[in-house]
Amino acid sequence: MDKVADIASDIGEYIRQQRSSAKISLRQLSKLAGVSNPYLSQIERGVRKPSAEILQQIAKGLRISAEALYVQAGILDLPTGGPVGDAIRADAELTERQKQVLLDVYESFRRENAAANTAPKTTQQTTEESA
Repeated sequence: MDKVADIASDIGEYIRQQRSSAKISLRQLSKLAGVSNPYLSQIERGVRKPSAEILQQIAKGLRISAEALYVQAGILDLPTGGPVGDAIRADAELTERQKQVLLDVYESFRRENAAANTAPKTTQQTTEESA
């Protein structure tokens, strides 16, 4: 039970930090997200743990990735991809769909390269590399 309370507190604090850095008041965010002011206040204070749907609405109001809130809330695992993936997710000029497509392409290249690095080299590849 304490773990759920910790997650609610963590997500609330994260939302408050994002709202603060965006210079949006609690009232403004509640209007943008379509969530009541008292409910949003309870989320920020860690009293309530929001559903994925509410997190999505809050993310939209904050103009951040819903995925970032899902990770913070423990709904999704921390994404892979390092700084490139983080940069794509943080780009405010891309839509969520565009971000996902870029991340998918990037991850496919990483998998392809990892597979190529673990595959046994042919005689031709070895000859080309030493030339």
